[in-house]
Amino acid sequence: VQLQASGGGLMQAGGSLRLSCAASTRTFYNYDMGWFRQAPGKERESVATISWSAGRTWYADSVKGRFTISRNNAKNTMYLQMNSLKPEDTAVYYCAAGVRSYDRDEYDYWGQGTLVTVSS
Repeated sequence: VQLQASGGGLMQAGGSLRLSCAASTRTFYNYDMGWFRQAPGKERESVATISWSAGRTWYADSVKGRFTISRNNAKNTMYLQMNSLKPEDTAVYYCAAGVRSYDRDEYDYWGQGTLVTVSS
């Protein structure tokens, strides 16, 4: 499975961005998906995850109420709508996929990352 993340860019604090993650597989509906980020000098952290059917979602406390994860299985694509952006959201954002990953908390496939920079 190949994942291509896109949609990053430079945004002022308070603005919005939507990230997309396109998957190459025809069985996208089999995979739980997630967004992760890594800020300069920090470890990678989980941002939001979504089960294969979109029936379950999870958010980090730091983004809860501001970010929304979603997916379109017909388009083999996952999204992260980011609103009310803060400078501390600045990071490289990665998407990941895996079978039963929502429960395992382990992901098998990773995209290349897209940079989000939020200025104050």
